[in-house]
Amino acid sequence: MHAENIGPARPRRNIWRILGWGGAVALILTPLVAMQFTTEVNWDETDFIVAAIIFGIVGGLIEFAVRLSSNWYFRFGSMFTVLAGFMVIWSNLAVGMIGNEDSSANLWFGAVLLIAIVGSIASRFRRRILQQAMLAAGIVQINIGVFAGILGSDARGGRFTIVLSVAWLISSLLFWLADRSTRTKS
Repeated sequence: MHAENIGPARPRRNIWRILGWGGAVALILTPLVAMQFTTEVNWDETDFIVAAIIFGIVGGLIEFAVRLSSNWYFRFGSMFTVLAGFMVIWSNLAVGMIGNEDSSANLWFGAVLLIAIVGSIASRFRRRILQQAMLAAGIVQINIGVFAGILGSDARGGRFTIVLSVAWLISSLLFWLADRSTRTKS
């Protein structure tokens, strides 16, 4: 005779969710710890609130993407897209990608974010169009790095901008692979 399990089932824990949200909390608390040891880090309540909002949005978008598709290329493409947008926002808020945070050249990165956001919404998350939108975002960011940075006033910031644009290009490649993998299955 076999014993039956009677009682409520144990909830299944997703280690990736725990690591993701735990990592976000750890990143938000890092400046708090650093402020105990150095005066170079000086965050106030507003900084922590803005960081929590940004990390909440990033985490929520990644969770949304994971639930939207079971295709791993699509999921990783979405993660790279969200992280690319996060890096553009965070680096511009922190120090500015071209020059400093007060440089008007940094306003151009709003166009990169607009292309990615409008492209995502207009595509209704179709892989082929997402791939084209992220490619466009990457190309625009590269152009900002070249013209406003390297040929403009800040070669180092321009190179940094171009390096960060690789995330947009990787997401474009991953969306292309997602589209290709679904076509070969059909």
